[in-house]
Amino acid sequence: MALIVQKFGGSSVANPECIRRVAQRIAEGYDAGNDMVVVVSAMGDTTDHLIALAKELNEKASLREMDMLLSTGEQQTTSLLAMTLNAMGYKAASFTGWQAGIYTEAVAGKAKIMRINPLRIEEKLKSKHIVIVAGFQGVTECGEITTLGRGGSDTTAVALASALNADFCEIFTDVDGVYTTDPRVVPEAHKIDRISYDEMLELATMGAGVLHPRCVELGKEFGTRIHVRSSFNHHEGTMVEALSAKMMEQQMAVSGVAFDRNVSKVSIFDIPDRPGSAARIFNMLAAHHVNVDMIIQAAQRRNENKISFTISSDDLPKTRELMEEMKWEFHAKETEYIDNIAKVSIVGAGMITNPGVAAKMFDILAQNEINIQMIATSEIKVSCAIKEKDLLKAVEALHRGFGLSVNHN
Repeated sequence: MALIVQKFGGSSVANPECIRRVAQRIAEGYDAGNDMVVVVSAMGDTTDHLIALAKELNEKASLREMDMLLSTGEQQTTSLLAMTLNAMGYKAASFTGWQAGIYTEAVAGKAKIMRINPLRIEEKLKSKHIVIVAGFQGVTECGEITTLGRGGSDTTAVALASALNADFCEIFTDVDGVYTTDPRVVPEAHKIDRISYDEMLELATMGAGVLHPRCVELGKEFGTRIHVRSSFNHHEGTMVEALSAKMMEQQMAVSGVAFDRNVSKVSIFDIPDRPGSAARIFNMLAAHHVNVDMIIQAAQRRNENKISFTISSDDLPKTRELMEEMKWEFHAKETEYIDNIAKVSIVGAGMITNPGVAAKMFDILAQNEINIQMIATSEIKVSCAIKEKDLLKAVEALHRGFGLSVNHN
């Protein structure tokens, strides 16, 4: 008997038929003798509909009230799924995030989980209940409801699996697993059977939408194996786990190509060339919870620099306000905001022992007449900011150029 945490996304519970299918999938695990904890997202487009409704009534609704509103989407799913399982003859109990003991920091809209007290869940498991938990939400120590932002249900599931010491966490979605790139963009893309935490983290950070980076970070930190599977079939999916040294050496230099359209480039010109200037800018952005990706600082002229960086396009309005403040503080002459760029990345643990991978990437892009605006690297990743109009051509060329169109599993 195992303790399994499962997570079902919005497309998996989009309507009553889907909910019945999910309930049957859960029942199969329970009938096999496993203890089952299930995390669910809001049904289909519920969250988008709630956001639209709020904007119709108040364009500038407070983040606190938005958290109160958006948390109801997942609560609907938990109750409906528990009712479905009850009707099938199973004992099931639904919990909100705060009932499940998920405590977060006091940051509305994208709070981080600080700790989990799973006592109530464990009590229900002892009485052989299937426990259904609302993803994407928690509560502060002061009792304020919070939501976890993008990927919040994935994060909830892996965090609960870690807190409960579960055998593994199954993330059910509308695809069969993790692919070498988006198969809707490159039909020759194929599923990866096993992938390391580090590779998955880089792919997720660079735009692969199957898993959110926060849940992969938690999985790596606590050693929780994450099994990505389709809720519409029983295929094996992809296992995200710590790979042995032997398995790592057998990895190809590049395991996947990720991309992200939700990118904006920000530049501020004529920044004083003195210690602390860059720190002032990026401390201000961090204080307002703006994540920065690529950064370039270049000398413009004597004693003045230009600083450029990329952010999520979602953060552009907030960043624009902050940078205009910085502009006046530094007496800078100009700021620039570009939102028609994208990011393409190659990822692979094998890059560590294979020199020349970055050069090959740049050569492939050059052969396809794709200009690179910014570059960021790590031991197992190279990312390039390019014009958005060149993105699909870049993904196809890199996928083909690094031999990923042939299945090596």
